[in-house]
Order: sequence, then structure tokens, then C-alpha cells
Amino acid sequence: MALKIGSKAPAISLPDQNGKIQKLSDYLGQWVLVYFYPKDDTPGCNTEACSLQDNLPKLGKLKAKVFGISTDSVASHKKFAEKFKLTFTLLADVDKKVVEKYGVWAEKSMYGRKYFGVLRNSYLIDPQGKIIKIYEKVKPATHAEEVLEDLKTLH
Repeated sequence: MALKIGSKAPAISLPDQNGKIQKLSDYLGQWVLVYFYPKDDTPGCNTEACSLQDNLPKLGKLKAKVFGISTDSVASHKKFAEKFKLTFTLLADVDKKVVEKYGVWAEKSMYGRKYFGVLRNSYLIDPQGKIIKIYEKVKPATHAEEVLEDLKTLH
């Protein structure tokens, strides 16, 4: 089932990089960017995470919370966050429940080899918990700026 703009964002309840359970429902009243990424400490994911980190003060001024989600473990996320000094929340979806709910666990292809992995998609969720914008095939280097522009026009 594909998610649509205006629909309620599927529930998220996952451990963060410190092992603490984070729930999307705890952030009602705030804007939330839920960004899905393939793997900790890989080139595109590093670029995207660092760009979001660099723009965190601006996102914070617009009252936006950032959740990064991949199927890596809590320990992997902790190492990734420490290496790049990430201060936003990384969520570990090792059981693939959330990536499946959001439709980002899909067949991919690299060098002719087919495999399943996480699509680089993001969802901007409004303070009422509705999906307001869907970003597909995100470009890691420019994604944070794109989200900032959208938030400015939505405020």
C-alpha cells in the first residue's frame, strides 16, 4: 500500500542510537522529517546525515524534529552518530516493520545484482501527524535544503 499525502503517518516505535524507545506519536504538535536511508557509514548516507546535521539549527527554528531510520542495529547507529557527531535521532528497524509500513523496503539492483534494501525516501509529517510531503529517490547532498524550503512555505 503506497502512502499518500494527507494520510495519517504510520506509527513508529523503535529504539534510538542509545536504546531508548522513540514513538512518532510523542512528537505530535511538531513537524517531523522521517528519512529512510540504506546503511550506516556509507558514502551517500554519510553525505545526507552530515547535511541534515549541518542544517539542524535551521530545522530546529522551524520546530522540526529529524528521525533517520535504517535496518542497522542500535550499536551500529551509535557508532555512526559518534563518528559524525550526529545529534538527531537515528532509529533501528532491525525487524523491518517500519520500513515495510512505509513501503521503503524494496527490491533494488546494483551492478546487475538484485537484492532487497531500504529506499532513500523521506516523509515530512505535520504537527497533526499527517504526511504533508513525500520525497522519493532523495539526493543526499541537497535533501536538507529542500526540506528547509518546504518547511518555510508550510509555516
